[in-house]
Amino acid sequence: MVNLPKILSDKLEKREQNNAFRKLPVYKDLVDFSSNDYLGFAKSETIFNQTHEYLLENNIKINGATGSRLISGNHNLYQITEEVLAHFHKSETALIFNSGYDANVGFFSSVPQRNDVILYDELCHASIRDGILMSNAKSYKFQHNDFENLEKLITTQLETRNSKPETFYIVTESVFSMDGDSPNLEELVTLCQKYNCYLVIDEAHALGVFGNHGEGLLQSQGLQDKVFARIMTFGKGLGCHGAAILGSQELKNYLVNFARSFIYTTGLSPHSVATILIAYQNLISEKEAIEKLKNNIQLFNQEKMQMGLKPLFVYSKSSIQCAIIPGNEKVKAIATQLQENGFDVKAILSPTVPEGQERLRFCLHSYNSEKEISDVLKQLSLSVFN
Repeated sequence: MVNLPKILSDKLEKREQNNAFRKLPVYKDLVDFSSNDYLGFAKSETIFNQTHEYLLENNIKINGATGSRLISGNHNLYQITEEVLAHFHKSETALIFNSGYDANVGFFSSVPQRNDVILYDELCHASIRDGILMSNAKSYKFQHNDFENLEKLITTQLETRNSKPETFYIVTESVFSMDGDSPNLEELVTLCQKYNCYLVIDEAHALGVFGNHGEGLLQSQGLQDKVFARIMTFGKGLGCHGAAILGSQELKNYLVNFARSFIYTTGLSPHSVATILIAYQNLISEKEAIEKLKNNIQLFNQEKMQMGLKPLFVYSKSSIQCAIIPGNEKVKAIATQLQENGFDVKAILSPTVPEGQERLRFCLHSYNSEKEISDVLKQLSLSVFN
């Protein structure tokens, strides 16, 4: 085989030296505190069987979409599912993309224009940042969840730019994937209204977690009509694949015409879209899993306080709980101890997070037992304090 160019092999070697080398994990039979399957939908035999039955009942017996949605891949299930999503999320429309990455790259690379300004939270996901890099708009990051800093950026841009920008886009997440915390959405909406900014919220880690039916944090606070676009990702709480951008009919029309990650890719298979549809039906009917998840989040927060672990953790009321343990070597060692004791907890290393902010990331699920939650925190306490 042809070897890597030296400049690439040197980059790999440097990553190994920094104890930050990534490898594909081998599945082990451990207690799950690492996956994004918050409600257990990915493991649900009910959803699996209902999807199969739906496809057979509707005589849908093809394996692939056969082409992009603009050519031959826009099968009838898309329209049915997008209408269900729009109704569920109280949105005018929904447009399904193949993944959350595709949705973010498609939106941010096509919607903001050359004279526009994008202001985004410094901890926004890589898919958002990649889309912004592909945009012709000017972009600036604001300090995490700091709206005083955001407002200062807005006013500075208004005062110093020779040509007034056409549009300001404010971008954040309702639940941050590496911290599990959330912005004050009401305050952010008020700020955007004050300066006539277009607010875009990624709800990837809020879907299935917040709201009576897992509809997301914005909708649970009645703020869904105050934003320009919501990105809902299905690979977390819904346990399947794909994503949707929620917004106006005009926004949907624009994305269909200009979002390259939508236009130039084969559509999802009928089976994938049917799984999204059935998962949403289960969000409506499966309140027990949502309530169990909420109880587990509350229990985890209570237990870490009682064990004196609270100072390690980023404040979070979501299913993502992160203990800051600086240093790649140290956090990997503690993660290994937890795994050796039967708990699948992953270390998040720099450069994925900033140096000094390395952490253990605990993902909570509806199917985690109270004993598992208590035991994993006891083991963390032993690993950290002994």
